[in-house]
Amino acid sequence: MLKTDKERIVSELAADLGAAETLIVADYRGLTNKQLEALRDELLKHGARFRIVKNTLTRRAAEQAGTDALLVMLEGPTAIAFVESSGDPAAVAKALAATAKESNVLTLRGGLLEGKPLSGAEVDRLATLPPTEVLRAQLVGAIVAPLTQLLALVSAPLRGLHGLIDARIEQLEEQGQVVEPAAATAVEVEEPAAAEVEQTAEAEVEVESAETTQESDPDDAAPAESSTKEE
Repeated sequence: MLKTDKERIVSELAADLGAAETLIVADYRGLTNKQLEALRDELLKHGARFRIVKNTLTRRAAEQAGTDALLVMLEGPTAIAFVESSGDPAAVAKALAATAKESNVLTLRGGLLEGKPLSGAEVDRLATLPPTEVLRAQLVGAIVAPLTQLLALVSAPLRGLHGLIDARIEQLEEQGQVVEPAAATAVEVEEPAAAEVEQTAEAEVEVESAETTQESDPDDAAPAESSTKEE
């Protein structure tokens, strides 16, 4: 391989290692070309690219990218599954683990999960996790469940109070002690009106009585006439 080709491959690997937050390193020794192609196709479905690399060039690329944790995993025939940001790390690990179980030759060495190193055993545990969609649904359920319980606790006393009020109203209606809101309002409106009419009538009677008294009593004018005659 020419030096320029090696430099190009190292640069490409360094860019891939620096951009990938999650990747899984595997020993592919013993897999046939047909099995490798099938594995590549399966990993693409879950958002990962499966690439066979040379350890010497990958070590240089890892040093350039600052992913020194990979150096201990670069022994023997090496392939790396680069998981894209939109990919599903658990599904990728599950596909690799399934191939390892079926072929009895693929070995998971380790990897990085969001920048944190993983051992081969931790990759196996990652493969046992549910898919991302299921994990998200479980997370939402874990967040919503306490809120639902809190709402139920807060609403329960109000529902109980409402039930007690309805039961009391029903009991009073059976005893004939409940006045319909419309009837009560009518009584309140009619009573002030009747009182005002009665007060107006009494005032008119008093005025008429006073006028009648003044017209029928001549004693008030007599003294004035007598005093004029005497003068």
